[in-house]
Amino acid sequence: MGIFDLMSDGSHEELVFCENKAAGLRCIIAIHDTTLGPALGGCRMYPYKSEEEALIDVLRLSKGMTYKAAAAGLNLGGGKAVIIGDPKKDKTEMLFRAYGRFIESLNGRYITAEDAGTSVQDMEYLFMETKYVTGVAPAHGGSGDPSPVTAFGLFHGLIASVEQAFDRTFTEEEMQNLTRKAEADADPSDYTDRYRSLKGPSLEGLTVAVQGLGNVGSHLVGHLVDAGAHVLATDIDQEACDKVKAKFNCEIVAPDEIYGVECDIFSPCAMGAIINDQTIDQLKCKVVCGAANNQLAEARHGSILEEREIVYAPDYVVNAGGLVNVYVEMEGYVRKRALRMASQIYGNTQRVFEIAEKQDILTYVAADRLAEERIEQIGHIKKGFFGGI
Repeated sequence: MGIFDLMSDGSHEELVFCENKAAGLRCIIAIHDTTLGPALGGCRMYPYKSEEEALIDVLRLSKGMTYKAAAAGLNLGGGKAVIIGDPKKDKTEMLFRAYGRFIESLNGRYITAEDAGTSVQDMEYLFMETKYVTGVAPAHGGSGDPSPVTAFGLFHGLIASVEQAFDRTFTEEEMQNLTRKAEADADPSDYTDRYRSLKGPSLEGLTVAVQGLGNVGSHLVGHLVDAGAHVLATDIDQEACDKVKAKFNCEIVAPDEIYGVECDIFSPCAMGAIINDQTIDQLKCKVVCGAANNQLAEARHGSILEEREIVYAPDYVVNAGGLVNVYVEMEGYVRKRALRMASQIYGNTQRVFEIAEKQDILTYVAADRLAEERIEQIGHIKKGFFGGI
């Protein structure tokens, strides 16, 4: 399939190939849809095996960002960038500043941020060349690392999934206490220690298998342990495993064993397409809810989860906290507001489950309809407004 066919198949608006040989930069930027606002999405750096693999990944990820922003109620479109390279070997100031100049040339149609393989420091280099970057250091008015807010929002989606799959109901007070405790940790000067002792939702008696112990996964483990859950965790990076085990005293399993462990919830927080023909039959859980993007290798795998009575929380609904975080940064960053907005992922996830049940459709289809409905409605408003001038 040709490049234009791939773009047409995904309804993408724009695709930009960027190269700077002197800086060692090879990058692809995909802008999927700007109906709701400028396209915003992170920059992933990964040693792709081929340019085709990188292209397919950026097209999938950018479309996911459109749906993520729409489902979260944000006035943003979807975009993504991928840099072909090893983040442990190929990073340089020159590379990221060259990338920043390409971002600037798009005049705000695409706003970048950090993603897998990039960091706040990398965003600092971009900030030297473009104003269209989020996730910069607080010293520049930014929010810094979005991972804590991503994990916080994901935890809310996981709680909604627990209510859906198990005979548990959490009170409004417990959910509010969860946010109060997070606000206390974010800004200790405004909160006394009594906020940290408030009772939030309990996950005692439940086992959660966390795949991927990067910034988001490790923060999620903290929330799970605080809530009383038993955590099984893994990562291909042994150092990451050692750090999480030392900090939270959770059980570490081998990367290829995580799919088959006995657990209540499987939480994929690494790369996408991990619910596939090789892994799906190994799952011994009642819920799949994680931060990884594009978890279903194919749509039919969502149907298989449904047939096996496994609740699937659509990834772009529950992992929207990072996007919420940088959205708040664009308006003038306040951590408390970011946490409050991320806590709404609990209600968004509940709404997806309600739509799925009411319309007798799969949860990932329900999430798509929720997002597409908002895009269509806002699109009509904009067309009507501008058409009347």
